[in-house]
Amino acid sequence: MYPVLFRIAGHDITSFGVMVALGALLGLWTLSREARARGLPANASDPGVWGLVGGLLGAKLLFVAEHAGQAAITTLLFDRGGLSWFGGFAGGLAAGLFAVRRARLPWVPLLASAAPALAVGQAVGRIGCFLVGDDYGRPTSLPWGVAFPHGLPPTLERVHPTQLYEAIFLAALAALLIRWRRRGMDDVLLIAAYLGIAGTGRFLIEIIRVNARVALGLTVAQWASLLLVLGSIALLLWRRHMLRGERRPS
Repeated sequence: MYPVLFRIAGHDITSFGVMVALGALLGLWTLSREARARGLPANASDPGVWGLVGGLLGAKLLFVAEHAGQAAITTLLFDRGGLSWFGGFAGGLAAGLFAVRRARLPWVPLLASAAPALAVGQAVGRIGCFLVGDDYGRPTSLPWGVAFPHGLPPTLERVHPTQLYEAIFLAALAALLIRWRRRGMDDVLLIAAYLGIAGTGRFLIEIIRVNARVALGLTVAQWASLLLVLGSIALLLWRRHMLRGERRPS
């Protein structure tokens, strides 16, 4: 674990902060690259900046809400880790869509461009979680189990490094989405694939993570995962309905 990389003028530069910044830059680069591949305008990646700000804000606020009562609000707000994946997703999506509407950009191609960019940014951010010992899993006897004596919270038991599981999963998902785009996959299908696969993967990883169960034995992240999967199914049904409408004789 390397929670603090170095200090500048008395301020800690954390590995988590560096990886989040790197993930943001790589995500924006991927968004710009995917937007160009679809022939979108030069300003098509601008909503990504809005999404980044909204995502960071949403991620921190949901983390604070999830852990309210465990520590002082100010402690949670300025924790060296402490970002919620789904808070970031919701906040980033809301801010990004606002920017898309404001700039009058095409929604579907831009959302399809953002899907692999989100996966890339989240994958790199999860490595930051590993470096500070945040969001780890349950105890394990597997040879790759990791102890986090200075983690959030500390543990001397060897646990599942679920941060790395999710980073590998998200990197693979990003590669698949880019490959499917190159093979000509429809943008609506691509968005549905991202929602369905990302939601399913996170739901499964959450089973071995240390998180409070809030309802019916499921965590907040698992309920959010189910919403993503339902969104994927809704998109597929909508696309099927639209294709049937196009095939009807006039």
